[in-house]
Amino acid sequence: MGEKAKAEPEMMIEDGFADCSTIDPGRARFPCCIVWTPLPFISWLIPFIGHVGICREDGVILDFAGPNFVCVDNFAFGAVARYIQLKKEKESSISSKSCIFNGKSKYEEDANVFEELTWDDALRKGTQEYQHRSYNLFTCNCHSFVANNLNRLGVGSGGWNMVNLAAFVFFKGQWVSKASMARSFLPCVIVYGLAFALGSWNFIAYCTIFGVLLVGWFVLGTYCFKNLMQL
Repeated sequence: MGEKAKAEPEMMIEDGFADCSTIDPGRARFPCCIVWTPLPFISWLIPFIGHVGICREDGVILDFAGPNFVCVDNFAFGAVARYIQLKKEKESSISSKSCIFNGKSKYEEDANVFEELTWDDALRKGTQEYQHRSYNLFTCNCHSFVANNLNRLGVGSGGWNMVNLAAFVFFKGQWVSKASMARSFLPCVIVYGLAFALGSWNFIAYCTIFGVLLVGWFVLGTYCFKNLMQL
């Protein structure tokens, strides 16, 4: 009996993250997830653009929402609509107990020193960094914050930026519910439906041009002018 009682806490310690990995949209808890929600007005015109955040092990959301300001447990633009849960043991360089950053990482203060941190420790460092950064929709935004943390955590061996993060969420993100899907796309359907009904072809053309220019800006800024986008 004593051996059994002793084995149970040991199992909980070994599993670590497994006991708190349950997603609970009702409480806005998304452990070790990337989360996404549509932006007012902008997402109505370009539905694949939205606001993103990254979550701690306990599911609390962190998101860069303004100059020198990282929201904690208060997702800036409403409830989470899509999420991707990251499996730390398979997708990042962090174990359930600690992580070891690559000595060549730009996030290391000393390339010859290895630092052991937990998942939350790594996010804390990213939060502290962005609490001293200016917000700019076109060069340093919520996607910058999440990409910075993904690189810090070593997810997928790093290499994250605004463009591949946005594509990752758009193509791989899971919807929280059918209601969240409707909340994301219905305004866009209504706006363009009215435009078609009223024959507002100039409006549709302007929105298309705006979308192409916006995507082009981030692609060129990320891959051609690498010092332009801040991570």
